[in-house]
Amino acid sequence: MADISITQKHKLSHKKAKAAAQKVADQLAEEYGVSADWDGNVLNFKRSGVSGTLELSAHEAQLDMTLGFMLKAFSSTIEEHVHKNMKKVFGG
Repeated sequence: MADISITQKHKLSHKKAKAAAQKVADQLAEEYGVSADWDGNVLNFKRSGVSGTLELSAHEAQLDMTLGFMLKAFSSTIEEHVHKNMKKVFGG
């Protein structure tokens, strides 16, 4: 079960939604050191202590993130920060 689960609605074309998701991944990479790669409409990201997916559909983006023991204490801060970033890049 994910420690962080965020659903962000959007009105973007598929191409723009994928670009927005990539921005979220780039931000996660910069701040948390995750690596990410696409598998169709699902962006998989991971590093030691963090793993998750960002799945795109026609009108929403669904992020699910699992945190390791050391990061669980910061889950609310991480969730707030990622949610704010997703809202910004997906235009919510």
